[in-house]
Amino acid sequence: MGEMPKNFVKELAFTPEVARATREAYAKVAHVIPEVEWAVHAPYVAEINRLKKEKNAVILAHNYMTPEIFYCVSDFRGDSLQLAREAAKTDAQVIIQAGVHFMAETSKILSPEKTVLIPDTRAGCSLAASITGADIRLLKQKYPGLPVVSYVNTSADVKAESDVCCTSSNAVAVVEDIAREKGVDTVIMTPDEYLAQNVAKQTAIKIITWKGHCEVHERFTAEEIRHYRAANPGVVVLAHPECPPDVVAEADFSGSTSAMIGYVGNHRPKRVVMVTECSMSDNVAQQYPDVEFVRPCNLCPHMKRITLPQILHALETMTYEVLVDPVIAERAKAAVERMLAVKIPAAAAAKAA
Repeated sequence: MGEMPKNFVKELAFTPEVARATREAYAKVAHVIPEVEWAVHAPYVAEINRLKKEKNAVILAHNYMTPEIFYCVSDFRGDSLQLAREAAKTDAQVIIQAGVHFMAETSKILSPEKTVLIPDTRAGCSLAASITGADIRLLKQKYPGLPVVSYVNTSADVKAESDVCCTSSNAVAVVEDIAREKGVDTVIMTPDEYLAQNVAKQTAIKIITWKGHCEVHERFTAEEIRHYRAANPGVVVLAHPECPPDVVAEADFSGSTSAMIGYVGNHRPKRVVMVTECSMSDNVAQQYPDVEFVRPCNLCPHMKRITLPQILHALETMTYEVLVDPVIAERAKAAVERMLAVKIPAAAAAKAA
């Protein structure tokens, strides 16, 4: 599979017509994007939104996308599983994943009849790259009879070898459900070691971990969190559970990207720091301009490969298509659907609100 040439730049002019066509789009991001920068983004926003209609396409934007993508060209926004589920409901024939490769695979698994495109094939994930389907088979040989819970941040072949998938918001419920179903007190949880350790603190089920880490979240330290508090008295700290356990212990709240957004919306803290990928703070700041965001900026280099010019290129050329072997896709879908059938206890759901 190819990738967009590194020197690809399609220059588009910022004309009065483009300014008029994108006025409403700019209003969505004016809080975080200066007008001088908008002149660069606007021509791409206008052309992408025109081509989407022509190609019967939708764009899925993960919470870590930059605001001009997240608010101005996307049709669905959220975490990876939310995006795939929403895309499966739409009548659009083409899905463009503004995210990373495993997300595009998940979209293809849930929408096999649709064309799924990733604008840059280099948009990978350190977690997804840390484990393979062969690794899962070896784990099952080493620990016969133990169920495997795999994070949705994994490749299709890993999902296919797993008993059930989980997200950061439902991991505890999934672990307890599969342990109860299989009649065991121990499960294997891959690939995020820190997520597994944070889940283990919330359940009596023993968890065998895999040493995979998110290269964004693993860089945060407890010392950093204490520094943010000292420099910003009264700040509320929200941490993603992919962070090391000592970082989560320093936080006021730990939850998935959606749970963190929900916390800000429900509690409206005066000042907050979101210990996760820094574009998410920009996106939530636009949504809640009355909240002051302290930005600990750890960028995901893979997410940042997706840009407006690349999305436009994907629409124009219908590249790069993501395909999943139908046999693997069917087994992977079973693991995802098994997860979706798990009910999150009301107390846990309330905690995430």
